[in-house]
Amino acid sequence: MSTNTKPSKVNESDLKERVVAINRVAKVVKGGRRFSFSAIVVVGDGNGVVGYGLGKANEVTDAIAKGIDDAKKNLIQIPMLKHTVPHEMEGKFSGGFVLIKPAAPGTGVLAGGPMRAVLESAGIKDVLAKSKGSSNPHNVIKATIDALLKMRAPHQIAFQRGVKLEKVFNG
Repeated sequence: MSTNTKPSKVNESDLKERVVAINRVAKVVKGGRRFSFSAIVVVGDGNGVVGYGLGKANEVTDAIAKGIDDAKKNLIQIPMLKHTVPHEMEGKFSGGFVLIKPAAPGTGVLAGGPMRAVLESAGIKDVLAKSKGSSNPHNVIKATIDALLKMRAPHQIAFQRGVKLEKVFNG
């Protein structure tokens, strides 16, 4: 259904990473507590390519590095229209539920926390977004990616329907 697949060759130096959340986990052992860290990271080129990754390690820096590597392996291409999303879409993952709407130029990114990181990394400059349900950053990021994956570019819709591009917008 959706043609959003792996992006055609992305230069790794163009990717900008953002750490969304770092979580410290304690394991109780004989000598006391042993701490490990998990980091969820979003990477994007600011031009319609975005990905997320999770890294776990005993040190924060190692966890972030692993998260960046994982995110680079999970890149997706999303459709954009004049620095916003082409149409309204809802995304869901587990308890996370997000709503993304296109916005007029100059609006900015009106989204909370993890959603903002994904949308800004993708290069979307004007968007209205609301996170409902779970506030867990893992679920919110995955729900946002789900919504972006379900997006369809206007020229694809016009081609599938066999009509001109203006007819897609004007009915």
